[in-house]
Amino acid sequence: MYRSGFITVIGRANVGKSTLLNSIIGEKISIISDKPQTTRNKIQCVYTEEDYQIVFLDTPGIQKPKNQLGKYMLKVSKSTLEEVDLITVLVDESLRTGPIDKYIFEEMKYISTTKILLINKIDKLEDKDILNLIDKYKGLNIFDEIIPISAMENININEYLTILKEYLPEGPKYFPEDMITDQPQSFIIAEIIREKALFYLKEEIPHGIFVSIDNIEKRESQDIVDVDATIYCEKGSHKGIIIGKGGKMLKKIGTDARKDIEKLLGSQINLQLWVKVEKNWRDKKNKLKYFGYQ
Repeated sequence: MYRSGFITVIGRANVGKSTLLNSIIGEKISIISDKPQTTRNKIQCVYTEEDYQIVFLDTPGIQKPKNQLGKYMLKVSKSTLEEVDLITVLVDESLRTGPIDKYIFEEMKYISTTKILLINKIDKLEDKDILNLIDKYKGLNIFDEIIPISAMENININEYLTILKEYLPEGPKYFPEDMITDQPQSFIIAEIIREKALFYLKEEIPHGIFVSIDNIEKRESQDIVDVDATIYCEKGSHKGIIIGKGGKMLKKIGTDARKDIEKLLGSQINLQLWVKVEKNWRDKKNKLKYFGYQ
């Protein structure tokens, strides 16, 4: 009997959802940053074994929206709850429950889908604190399983996958076994560039960034792929910061991005970056649609 199913991974921003999925899949599909709302789309990651297949949905972190893009992201997160076979809720090592976690738990009370809670970042905790957290979450009477993990240190990830398999319904192999995401190559490349921008830029700038891949072309008779990309930002002052004095900041972003893109494509990359201003695009519905947030 072959088992398969769709599993959404939800949680507030910065609890480690993307780190978890990248650890399971073994490739960088979702970008990682210590800044909230890193993931903007519902990204499908595919994990396949001989007798089962899991399709994970990595959703944006749940938090109060501040603009039209934020509203879109919250809608994406909540909509997946109605489409899946299992729900994984991720929390971190915090000993106190914050307002967003409480909001998520309240939502879970009214959903009949099987729910698994992962307590992430346990490598930062003492054993007694881990046991206290497990007891606390058991007391909510919401979750079918509670598993302490560390996505970064790969602790208890196999146990999580084993438990998921037990709950999967009988079903087909939805994707070929060598496929790890439904996202096109251009999307992953754009996300890699955005990840590097998130890492290097000041707090107020990264959330106003969108990366467009304008061209990907392999050179004839050469193992070189030319990638042209545009980084959009919301203000002229932000453009100057992204480029940096003498182009140094843009060069940093491009150099780091190129290394990851070369790993992804297995070829030498010639990456060309441009920066353009699109004022307040996160609050313009037509621009959100144009940039693919529909």
